[in-house]
Amino acid sequence: MTTHSAAAEQQAIPAEQELPERKSIVDDFAGYRALRRRFQDLEDNDMAIPFFQPRDGVSHSVIRRDDKSLVSFSGYNYLGLNGHPAVTAAAKNAIDKYGTSASASRIVAGQIELHGELERKLANFLGTEDALVFISGYLTNVSVISHLLARPDAVIYDSGAHNSIITGARLSGAKTFTYQNGDWDGLDALLERERAGFRRGLIVAEGVYSMDGQILDLKKAVEIKKKHDMLLMVDEAHSFGIAGKTGRGVCEAAGMPVESIDVYMGTLSKTLASSGGYIAGDRGLIEYMRFLCPGLIFSVGLSPADTAAAIAALDILEREPHRPKRLRERAKFFRQVARENGLSIGGDEESPVASLIVGDDKMAMMLSHNLIARGIEVQPIVRPAVSATTARLRFFLTANHTEEQILQTVPVVAQELEKLRRSAD
Repeated sequence: MTTHSAAAEQQAIPAEQELPERKSIVDDFAGYRALRRRFQDLEDNDMAIPFFQPRDGVSHSVIRRDDKSLVSFSGYNYLGLNGHPAVTAAAKNAIDKYGTSASASRIVAGQIELHGELERKLANFLGTEDALVFISGYLTNVSVISHLLARPDAVIYDSGAHNSIITGARLSGAKTFTYQNGDWDGLDALLERERAGFRRGLIVAEGVYSMDGQILDLKKAVEIKKKHDMLLMVDEAHSFGIAGKTGRGVCEAAGMPVESIDVYMGTLSKTLASSGGYIAGDRGLIEYMRFLCPGLIFSVGLSPADTAAAIAALDILEREPHRPKRLRERAKFFRQVARENGLSIGGDEESPVASLIVGDDKMAMMLSHNLIARGIEVQPIVRPAVSATTARLRFFLTANHTEEQILQTVPVVAQELEKLRRSAD
């Protein structure tokens, strides 16, 4: 029997002969070529790729990166509950009792008592008949929208819609229509033309828009949904725990009955310091989704730690309604200081999402890079997330941000932006 050692195999290749560089299966993809050009441009300008950079520790208003402290405006820890002792303890206790995974889809054998407890608490908090928790916020939109609608139906969303909404609409097979964000007359006219052409229609809007920070005009949305016999779904990923006196969302903020919205959607990863998503609404809707929605019945249940963390965070939110109030005050203060420093910041006054439009991909990347050097961390948003002319820095305000941090940050942003604009002229 003949054997070959690793050394003998290596000797088969002459030392001076180099193996050809392996070609990737995506080398010919236009999107990948554009990505590599962007990376090369960063390298040519001595800048690191700003994305996927690890930090050390909890995401608070100050983070540690590369042994350096940075005031951070890139985290969703809106109410400061990530890292809260009670939330952390609840997650640890759940691991001790249930382990680290639900280990199966909930319909099979992955249901634990905590899942039902969280869903009851969410429904009680929102005032709906029931709620259902999913493993991912993105998956929640994709699964629910694609399961609610079919080919004879239609999904209507606006120009600010999150990718998960658009993807869910496409997967449903229903007709899709888009209108300009905030153009209610345009939506009304669109439905006047198209409503007779589909069976069931779903308007999907966001409570607080994740890119531009506008707060939904719920009264207008409800008026149009009733006029044209539509269903209304509101994605409250960035408004749950924020909008309304006690953080119950856009219905509370608008002073409208809970039944104004047919399908509530939200995430657990922002105000509730966890991971996952939920829908809430009437009992029939939730029963339909619980037993038939592919995104739930074919997916593993939410982990015990994440479920317990969300329960604990929701308990704190109910006990401490001053947290949403403080967040809204910080958002207003940030915009006030920005105006005083000549910066035009997008979004409504009390929105925690505050976008500074730079208008150029490269400039947005450079501004973010320069701010890191001055102790401020805020991520650039560039193509394909936004158009080239609306490249921006997106600030997320939290209840943990102090007025002093804002007063120190905003003038530096204005200075660095002015430097870049002067050098570009």
